Amino acid sequence: SIVQQKLIEKQINDTDKQIEETLKEDEQVQKHFDLINSVIGIGLITAVAFLIYTQNFTAFDNGRQFACYAGVAPFEHSSGSSIRGKTKISPLANRKMKALLSNCASAAIQHDPELKLYYQRKLEDGKVKMSVLNAVKAKLINRVFATVNRGTKYVTIMQYSRVA
Repeated sequence: SIVQQKLIEKQINDTDKQIEETLKEDEQVQKHFDLINSVIGIGLITAVAFLIYTQNFTAFDNGRQFACYAGVAPFEHSSGSSIRGKTKISPLANRKMKALLSNCASAAIQHDPELKLYYQRKLEDGKVKMSVLNAVKAKLINRVFATVNRGTKYVTIMQYSRVA
């Protein structure tokens, strides 16, 4: 019913406010949260998940390591000198983070012109939809790590490419 829906929405908003208040308790965590949140497609829950799973960016040295942890990085199957088949992602992954990244990738494709063009170009090249979505997840991870390492909010490249 409508009453239940309103109650649930209020509880979600209250929980979001509690999360934001908790983030404000530590200046470094708040700074990293703001940087992560500047990446198009990354929301409150995923930003907090990045902070938790990376232990405020102390557990992983770079985006590639985190991509492996999240089950986004592809690996080739090799035995000695032979390489068999296509690259595959590891089933040993943090499934919660991977699911959050899937939602973020879908949102980023809709709202980020760069990723939308990238996604469409790869599909036109004949790539499989899920493979391209996985590449977008990896790009989001790398963007997050780049913003945190630089200490500056994310800025789209297209803003600089338009010369008047």
